[in-house]
Amino acid sequence: MASQDWFDKDFYKTLGVTKSVDAAELKKTYRKLARKYHPDSNQGDAAAEAKFKEISEAYSVLSDPEQRAEYDQIRAMGSGARFTSGGQSSQGFEDVFSMFGQGARGRQQAPSGYEDLFGGMFGQGGFSQSSGGFRGFGGPTKGQDVTATVTLDFAKAANGDTVNLQSADGESFKVKVPAGVADGQKIRLRGRGRPSPDGGESGDMLLQVTVRKHPVFERDGLNLRVTVPVTFVEAALGATIEVPTLGGNPVKLRVAPGTPSGRVLRVKGRGITSKKGTGDLLAVVQVAVPSHLDDAAREALERYREVEPHENPRDELMAKAHS
Repeated sequence: MASQDWFDKDFYKTLGVTKSVDAAELKKTYRKLARKYHPDSNQGDAAAEAKFKEISEAYSVLSDPEQRAEYDQIRAMGSGARFTSGGQSSQGFEDVFSMFGQGARGRQQAPSGYEDLFGGMFGQGGFSQSSGGFRGFGGPTKGQDVTATVTLDFAKAANGDTVNLQSADGESFKVKVPAGVADGQKIRLRGRGRPSPDGGESGDMLLQVTVRKHPVFERDGLNLRVTVPVTFVEAALGATIEVPTLGGNPVKLRVAPGTPSGRVLRVKGRGITSKKGTGDLLAVVQVAVPSHLDDAAREALERYREVEPHENPRDELMAKAHS
């Protein structure tokens, strides 16, 4: 590990610590700097990559008690020592290192605990004996993510369903789509993507869900909306009506006398259920106008028109339009 650089580089200054720093503080400082300058967090930043290499080199020396002692003694001799081309120079680089029982090539092994520290910080091994450095600045690379789609009926999306899928390597598997999944929602399936090219973690599968429309119900967040036709007589005089629910028995609702079209009647807890909660059923009243009238019905309406309140329901609309 030792080299001519030990004369020229101030590893304490690189890490921003004093020469009296203990092992715990040294480790804490290094972890903070490594997170800041790690290439995985600074993609394409050459300056950050260079800084990361500097702090990694500094820590690899200072975290090893034996190397740190050697470094301190070499640095104490001053920065004037240099390589020699041979001969009897007492200030030569080879002579200096011979004091510590090693040649100029130094150690080839990572300092004790260094690989564990680096791997613990970034979730993967860092130091590589074969490459003499760090494998990709953080260990094996993760495999690529892939995308997939699945289409569900409205009721199955509301209640949850199990679907068959195929991973990137051709393996068939089943996955449980949770209840309450919405149209366009994406579900991340860990490890179902492409395998890592160098033995790392497989990528993920991003499953996008498409939900078919329902002929009666429509989602409004976790609520379900349903349009409920009522007759003119039911809306005018009031009535008790039945309203359908999704996958359950109908519920009875009271329509108050004089209920207009568009009024919303709410049934608590009969909407979509998911991990976020349970919505309501929103029944939207729509007054239905008969398309065909027999003579008796027409005569009855003619008589009603003679006695109905002489109010124009559009008066307020006109007033607002001209205000």
